[in-house]
Amino acid sequence: MTEKSTQAKVDEAQTAALELAKLDDDERSAGLHAIADAIDAHHEEILEANEKDVEEAETLLEEGKYSQALVDRLKLSESKLESITEMVRSVAEQDDPLEKTLASRRLDDDLELYKVAVPIGVIGTVFESRPDALVQIAALSLKSGNAVMLKGGSEASHSNRVLYEIIVEATADKPDGWAQLIEAREDVNAMLEMDDSIDLLMPRGSSEFVRYIQDNTSIPVLGHTEGVCHVYVDADADLEMATEIAYDAKVQYPAVCNAVETLLIHEDVAEAFLPEIAARYDDADVELRGDEASQELVEMEAATEDDWSTEYGDLILSIKIVDSLEAALDHITEYSSKHTESIVTEDADRASTFMRSLDSASVFHNASTRFSDGFRFGLGAEVGISTGKIHARGPVGLEGLTTYKYHLEGDGQIVGTYAGADAKPFLHEEFDGEWTPGRLSE
Repeated sequence: MTEKSTQAKVDEAQTAALELAKLDDDERSAGLHAIADAIDAHHEEILEANEKDVEEAETLLEEGKYSQALVDRLKLSESKLESITEMVRSVAEQDDPLEKTLASRRLDDDLELYKVAVPIGVIGTVFESRPDALVQIAALSLKSGNAVMLKGGSEASHSNRVLYEIIVEATADKPDGWAQLIEAREDVNAMLEMDDSIDLLMPRGSSEFVRYIQDNTSIPVLGHTEGVCHVYVDADADLEMATEIAYDAKVQYPAVCNAVETLLIHEDVAEAFLPEIAARYDDADVELRGDEASQELVEMEAATEDDWSTEYGDLILSIKIVDSLEAALDHITEYSSKHTESIVTEDADRASTFMRSLDSASVFHNASTRFSDGFRFGLGAEVGISTGKIHARGPVGLEGLTTYKYHLEGDGQIVGTYAGADAKPFLHEEFDGEWTPGRLSE
């Protein structure tokens, strides 16, 4: 069989998007449960494909071409597959994001305007080595009524292909072509030129990669960039709590974008806190890189200027001792990627200052940065973390995959009635009302 061109796949997705948007929530959610059931039934097949990817990646790791973090993100397991299907079912159980009435306004008697949530249309995605990203993105797209172009990294090609085939087979009763897999690197550049066919691009990768996408397309881009996240241990922190948070934020899963990369410590608690957390990190094989003040308290490598702006994605952490909350804020403002920051403190005023002073998508008080996640936020899943400010921000779930349009329900009104010397005035009254087709005819 001849491989379809990228244009042919996008054309199919456009047609499917129009049909998908007309499916009711029960039909879309049933498709998600079918996907979850199919993944559960094909664990062996998926893990065999994933093993091929991991073996190839480990060879490239030995050659210095891949990082350990990439290999870690690539690996699937029985428990990981179980969490993937739990995520899919969670998305299915979310409230329907479509046809919600966002605002209702009476322009005149029997002339009612409704602002209604609708799908975006065709979404193009390019994502990194995690095969579960393909399932997350596909699940959120189906639930939100969007067709989706899926381009995963070549390092996960075997896993992605099997998962994609399972998804397509499980949703054979849904509009044909709603999900499309593209695998060649040149297909990405082809997508960038399709501003008349693709409505939104969502790249997940490094800042450099996202900037490349933004600089080479006129399609709107929802950027999911790197995570240089911070935890600041304040002078008024509960140090036992701070130890648990700082440990979890780095060690629980270091290869992901919401893991902490820089730990800031107020000088008043550094002597009591740093040796304690350093011992915990040492047990977990975390490599520490610190400023001069940190090195005086604990033996560690010297941090370079580059360390402060690096997303390690690994068991590496930079540490800095600061003399004030303001110094911590200045450091984060200078080096943060605007992903997620956390303060550990018992002082509510200082917590408030911290949270209101930073421009990151998520800012936490007394909690690990690892909570910055669509599933943990109750969104079902996420297509990624948006560090931009337009359209969607932070973990992007179903709401971030919708836009809106206006529905006007009338009874024969014309603009001429409301224009000229004897113009009838508009009422422009807000009211509580849900749009339904033919509302005024009922």
